[in-house]
Amino acid sequence: MPSHSDTPAANAPIWQQRVAKANQQRHAASQWRSRRTLSSAQAVEVRLGEGNEQQTLLNFCSNDYLGLANQAGEDLASAAREWGLGSGASHLVCGHSSVHDELERALARYTGYPKALLFSTGFMANLGCINALAQRGDLVVQDKLNHASLIDGALLSRADFQRYRHLDYPQLQRRLQKRDADMALVVSDSIFSMDGDLADVAQLANLCEQQNAMLMIDDAHGLGILGEQGRGVRNHFGLTSQQLPLYIGTLGKALGGFGAFAAADEATIDYLVQFARPYIYTTALPPAVAAAMLANLERMHDDRLRQQLQAAIGYFRQQAKALGLQLMPSDSPIQPLMVGAEDDALAISKALEQDNIWVTAIRPPTVPEGSSRLRITLTAAHTQQHLDRLLQALDRHVPEEQRA
Repeated sequence: MPSHSDTPAANAPIWQQRVAKANQQRHAASQWRSRRTLSSAQAVEVRLGEGNEQQTLLNFCSNDYLGLANQAGEDLASAAREWGLGSGASHLVCGHSSVHDELERALARYTGYPKALLFSTGFMANLGCINALAQRGDLVVQDKLNHASLIDGALLSRADFQRYRHLDYPQLQRRLQKRDADMALVVSDSIFSMDGDLADVAQLANLCEQQNAMLMIDDAHGLGILGEQGRGVRNHFGLTSQQLPLYIGTLGKALGGFGAFAAADEATIDYLVQFARPYIYTTALPPAVAAAMLANLERMHDDRLRQQLQAAIGYFRQQAKALGLQLMPSDSPIQPLMVGAEDDALAISKALEQDNIWVTAIRPPTVPEGSSRLRITLTAAHTQQHLDRLLQALDRHVPEEQRA
């Protein structure tokens, strides 16, 4: 609960009262978020805490889906000796190096687009692209469960912003048909980060073609997972780059690093260089990081990693079903276990941690009220023994009334 210092005096400034009230409300609703401090590198097993309070946990929280977060350490060290640490400035001042250029070309080839553009984070890529492309008088339509960065991008664009029910493409079609705006931008995640399900991007592409709308897909959780050699959702659905004209990918999940990119035709990328403010006004990604990402991009071609991951997903879902655990429909590495109430999700997460297993409880406002869940993420580095240990712990700690 909030400490005594969280309660300001009656004559405190209005901003202090607002801060204190919001903090107290979050605590009271069991929605308070806390950071956990790692004292080890990201891996299947991590050390949590510092000093004598360290605890080794089996990690089922990470988005490091292919287990690549630790693979490029030597590449990064070597690149740092050549490039140093910082890039010095934004890409358009003096921060754009040859290794940035090489990574952009490699990402374009990998995803099947004429050109790619690096951003420092995925959040910035989404903000930058939506704000550059959508203007006052345009229409932006998004899936209701899209990532916060996509929603914020639309809100900041000053365009008319509408949302359609999750995966409800007939409702999306009606919104597009009834629009007054000439320019319409349809935006969706590929794999949804809290549900783990996959948008029908082929249907979205057909709708956009019929309704003369532009399609933008954030493939943060699909790049490296979907398609041949993990080339992403466009490849998975067999679409051309014209059918999916704006593709957003992240370097921080299956690629195991940091950063993001947009891929499109040359004219669109050139336009983003001119008008995407988070690109223009942000210091470029450190060149040593870009070099390390090139090394992991090569590693990501190895289909054995995806085969290991898919085997882990299939085994976990099969065994969880046998235990009556209420997994949400997902063929992705994101395997949410629906719980419902915030306190119940927190209690199960805490019990798992006492068994040295780390699974995060996801609560509102990240997910809708009454849909708190355990967000279990699987990786290619998880063995069957790891999965059995998790399943046995879930069997101990998930109450019968929360099972199918």
